[in-house]
Amino acid sequence: MNVATIKPVDIANGEGVRVSLFVSGCTHHCPGCFNAEAWDFSYGEPYTAETEDRLIEMLRPSYIRGLSLLGGEPFEPQNQRVLVGLLRRLKAELPEKDVWCYSGYTLDGELLTESRARCEVTDEMLSMIDVLVDGRFEQDKRNLMLRFRGSENQRLIDLPASLARGEIVEWKGL
Repeated sequence: MNVATIKPVDIANGEGVRVSLFVSGCTHHCPGCFNAEAWDFSYGEPYTAETEDRLIEMLRPSYIRGLSLLGGEPFEPQNQRVLVGLLRRLKAELPEKDVWCYSGYTLDGELLTESRARCEVTDEMLSMIDVLVDGRFEQDKRNLMLRFRGSENQRLIDLPASLARGEIVEWKGL
């Protein structure tokens, strides 16, 4: 997996002050995507053990609320296989931190059903995410007034509640 960029202090991609990891690689190719350069799986720098150590250290301060995963596409299977290790470590070392993930795949349409996005670690990865922003960016539904998303079709999902209930539960925030 490659890293497109890391934002050590980010307030735009989830609630509170966050560390945001933008991974490389996306097969959606949404027209109007704000991060089209990250579609290429080889864009950026390789994700290494040192990258992971640096991310964990960035997440340690008490003013950092959590980690946001963006892309590219975190739920491309080759990205999931790396990110699940980061999430395991985060939950073990810093269990008070929350995780947001932005995906063009939909929870009920692709991540929980047979699709090209599903792989052997998908369910585990989903179990470690607190808020999932799902759905492809749609240029004709773009709305700059939306909180934490770019187009009106995208949903803010309380993932633990949704998985427990077996239905989509919207994230309401604080």
